[in-house]
Amino acid sequence: MFKLTLAPFIIPTLAAVLLTAPLGRPAVAQNLFAPVATVDSSVVTEFEVQQRVRFLQVLNASGGTREAAITSLIDERLRAQAIRDAGLELGEEGINAAMEEFAGRANLSRAEFVEALGRAGVAEETYRDFVLNGVAWRDLIRARYGNRVDVTEAEIDRALSTQSNGASNIRVLVSEIIIPAPPPQAARVAALAEEIAQSTSVAEFSSYAGRYSATATRDAGGRLPWQSLSNLPPALQPLILALSPGEVTQPLNIPNAVALFQLRDIDETGKPQKDYAAIEYAAYYLAGGRSEGTLQQAARLKTQVDVCDDLYAFAKGQPDGVLDRETRTPAELPQDFAIELSKLDPGEVSTALTRSDGQALVFLMMCGRTAAQNAEVSREEVAAAIRQRRLSGFADSLLAELRADARISRK
Repeated sequence: MFKLTLAPFIIPTLAAVLLTAPLGRPAVAQNLFAPVATVDSSVVTEFEVQQRVRFLQVLNASGGTREAAITSLIDERLRAQAIRDAGLELGEEGINAAMEEFAGRANLSRAEFVEALGRAGVAEETYRDFVLNGVAWRDLIRARYGNRVDVTEAEIDRALSTQSNGASNIRVLVSEIIIPAPPPQAARVAALAEEIAQSTSVAEFSSYAGRYSATATRDAGGRLPWQSLSNLPPALQPLILALSPGEVTQPLNIPNAVALFQLRDIDETGKPQKDYAAIEYAAYYLAGGRSEGTLQQAARLKTQVDVCDDLYAFAKGQPDGVLDRETRTPAELPQDFAIELSKLDPGEVSTALTRSDGQALVFLMMCGRTAAQNAEVSREEVAAAIRQRRLSGFADSLLAELRADARISRK
């Protein structure tokens, strides 16, 4: 699934990865510019392959293997030719801005980013080419297909059919992955999440869930049972609606974690939907984060509480702020709380989340929901999600067409 934005979830702690990255082994002097592959009249050299592998390894990104790097560079040659054929050019000012924006995700200036890459054995040209190709391809897709992805009011109405009082309810089968990402691990987790977002099958996504997810569903491959779309957080609903079965959302940054969701199936029932005006919950914070001892403490606590009121006895005598009990509208909930609460019935608990840079485990308990009528998801959000999905499909199709028409050979 094509991503129109370039590495959008690189985050400030990537700076630590770059600044401490070990120097790569010096490249073997001979045959550095020997051809590894040709795309029509364009050549991919050994030097480019080595540079791309090193660049992705420094970023802890997916594709940091020789074979994946060659495939990526071939695809970039195809994209670059299409960009030239379309007469699109990104001036120096635009290129510099794109490079500054990319470096800014690591809380570094372009110069600092380039210097850090240089210490790791990556040339500035490698960084420049990587960013330029991604930005120019995005602009090409928007220019070529933008006028073909208009979303009609009828399409939005269908997507929002569950959000009107008395309408039939859409239910969804979703799989989830929530990966803890305390600051020391944030860059690695961001790269891993980008890799998971490329999953193309339920089995592949479930395998990742079993290995990396912190939720209670990890033993089931992240699979959640059928649930009403309206139970999901408002911000997540249009993202799920924009997916086809098997597709995965872009990684979602939440406090000290990254979340991904895969749509497995979707169904429209004849039952009226359930809307909620308010969600009441309790969050009890346990020191120690996701350490084994703290998780065991949380497991014992689960056996001792049945309702949110029971938590007051455990918080008694502790500092203010150790227990929060709130009633909020669905839109006001913190996104990570909203995701977890959508899976809980009153009295049920989640221990998937953390606070204080991963140093506090959140014992999150559902107290209750207040029903409402005429809850409504933003039409703009739904339209944007549908438009993005269609652009991604056009991009994938164009690249496949370019690949089929080109003369590609590997040495």
